[in-house]
Amino acid sequence: MGDLEIREIPESDLGRMLDLAEMVFHFRTEDDKRDRNLWVPRRSERIGAYEGETLVGQLAALPMKLAVPGALPDCSAITFVGVLPTHRRRGVLTAMMERMHADAVAAGRPLAALWASQAGIYGRYGFGLADRSISLEIDSSRPLALRIEPDPRPLRLIGRDQAAEVLGPIHARAIARRPGGLVRDAEWWERAILPPADEHDDEYGEPRIVVLDGGGYAIYRTRGENEDTGAPGVVRLEELEADTPAVEAALWTFLASIDLTSRIQAHSRPVDDLLPLLAVDPDQVVIKGDWGALWLRLIDVPASLRMRSWAVEESLVIEVQDARLPINEGRWRLTGKATQDEPDLTFGVAELGSVYLGGTQVRRLVRAGLVTEHTPGAAGRFDAALDVPLAPHTNDDF
Repeated sequence: MGDLEIREIPESDLGRMLDLAEMVFHFRTEDDKRDRNLWVPRRSERIGAYEGETLVGQLAALPMKLAVPGALPDCSAITFVGVLPTHRRRGVLTAMMERMHADAVAAGRPLAALWASQAGIYGRYGFGLADRSISLEIDSSRPLALRIEPDPRPLRLIGRDQAAEVLGPIHARAIARRPGGLVRDAEWWERAILPPADEHDDEYGEPRIVVLDGGGYAIYRTRGENEDTGAPGVVRLEELEADTPAVEAALWTFLASIDLTSRIQAHSRPVDDLLPLLAVDPDQVVIKGDWGALWLRLIDVPASLRMRSWAVEESLVIEVQDARLPINEGRWRLTGKATQDEPDLTFGVAELGSVYLGGTQVRRLVRAGLVTEHTPGAAGRFDAALDVPLAPHTNDDF
């Protein structure tokens, strides 16, 4: 890498981080919005690649807690990753990832996670695709008939300033049931989940929050009738969490009944979302897409195995291969205990990350030749241990 140096990015260089991100991701931030867009790197651990005093690559790691089955371990949420086009293919990203790995080990964070703008990049750094999302579109030009009775309790609208207090406990219960979500503080609610303006589409209004007290909530934005085409308005669902199917039904019924709108667009829903099953007319609820969401990297394999709860007790031995963090290499029981016994299965660390939340079947990876099964039936036994009641889902973009 010549005279490139990997070092911490000082807060005085936050503006340079935004400049680099704009160049790499091809966007421009208006002058009056620049400071508003720097809150994520400001609260992150910042890793920079410098050529002299020029910032040529960057990576930010948010210290967060990620919901995994039975636990809320510390996690490095990776974001603001970029390398100047003049410095690609020179090992800059590799050097920053190695620094991130070392920092996570030193901080005792057993996991790292990211959203991949280019999905082909991160497997070689040990990240595996851990969960998927689907996009739904609901025709609300007619009443949304459902196969169960909605919860009859009243709904109410609340303001953004009440979100952390009112929605926080409901969200905490939701991520305890379904792995993949991040623990949110007040700033995360305010800035990441409920920014007043949609910076990607200014036709949508401010976020609205409807709550069924103690049972669920929906966050949504609306777009009015198109003056040029006369097309009715749209409800865009940002997030919906509910303690019971009846509460979920009540929230969907409300969204479908908003005046002067004829469609609901829900761009990020779990793959096992109930609405396609609940609709009396399945054609009224259309799955528009299925896409890869969170990528997960096990920084500390034995710790990750120890903290996760298992659906059934198992004495399987897995052999892990991890060229970038050799401390993870070896044979481990699902209790996280090292062993010299013969392995039942051999995983690359990326493949282990992809099954860790319960969103990918080990048997499929064996069929694909990506995991080696040494003991007949071991893949099925591991799938049984990994099983989760609800498919993993991540709705925290970072």
